[in-house]
Amino acid sequence: MSAAARSVVLTVLVTVLGTGAFWWGTNGFSAFTAETARRADILRAPRPLPAAVLEDQDGRVFRLDDYRGRLLAVEFIYTRCTTICRSLGMAFKQIRDRVPPDALGREVALLSISFDPERDDPASLKAYGSGHGADGEHWRIARVRDAAQLQALLKAFGVVVIADRFGGFEHNAAIHLVARDGRLVEISDLEAPLQFAQKLAEAL
Repeated sequence: MSAAARSVVLTVLVTVLGTGAFWWGTNGFSAFTAETARRADILRAPRPLPAAVLEDQDGRVFRLDDYRGRLLAVEFIYTRCTTICRSLGMAFKQIRDRVPPDALGREVALLSISFDPERDDPASLKAYGSGHGADGEHWRIARVRDAAQLQALLKAFGVVVIADRFGGFEHNAAIHLVARDGRLVEISDLEAPLQFAQKLAEAL
């Protein structure tokens, strides 16, 4: 085999192997980022969630399992955030406003969970909720005080939280749909609250 032929064969082999690796690493070209892969995984295999005890903006203690039997929209925030968490709050307000009033609370609930429980005390949670129109009943702002439970919950939802150099956090942001059976079934963009609200309406 000539040098030119060997070069062609080698090029083809590298291309095939590289394409195969890219296919495997991106779930068949469908996941070009970790976030896309997270969403595709949930759609393919809805995920059960761990038990967690939460405390809301009024100091009331409740369990995540208390929402079983209802559709639950979940977001993860920290109250000192001045950027993406505000966008999440506005998206949640749009969703809340488009849920049929007779279904709100009875069939559908909203839950904002802080991943900064040491600084997000009930007063901070309440201020965040008041700023976005959360009523504390149909839409609660809460924290998980137990560190192990919080980490298990973040892992189950696929939420990554990294402390930055300024006392805040970098984190992925999305709207999560938990089905009536308590499983995480879908993750949506925070930029698409109306589509999420439509999905809720169709599921009622």
